[in-house]
Amino acid sequence: QVQLVESGGGLVQPGGSLRLSCVASGTVFKIWTMAWHRQVPGKQREQVAIIDSEEGTDYEDSVKGRFTISRDNAKNTVYLQMNNLKPEDTAVYYCEMRVSPTIQLSRAYNYWGQGTQVTVFP
Repeated sequence: QVQLVESGGGLVQPGGSLRLSCVASGTVFKIWTMAWHRQVPGKQREQVAIIDSEEGTDYEDSVKGRFTISRDNAKNTVYLQMNNLKPEDTAVYYCEMRVSPTIQLSRAYNYWGQGTQVTVFP
């Protein structure tokens, strides 16, 4: 079993910065993709950023140039550096990882964290 734990959320003023972290623990052999999603009440969860095993990245249009996703494979950790935050970035942020628990790389599963609240409030 694999567990993901996010941290780093909080309350920040517009223009401020936060850095989210998500650590995977348990039976982890290889992590393929790592992603951050966010959700506000009454809306669908949306993918904000994703990084693959070759460190290729992709971002949702509204966060391009402001958010940076990165990973530390040795620590099974993904980060989301969020700069120039705006009130519309307020949401619960979830990390997701696609993980192969064993050397059988064809067997991979998606895991989610419990979410961390980010509130951008003047």
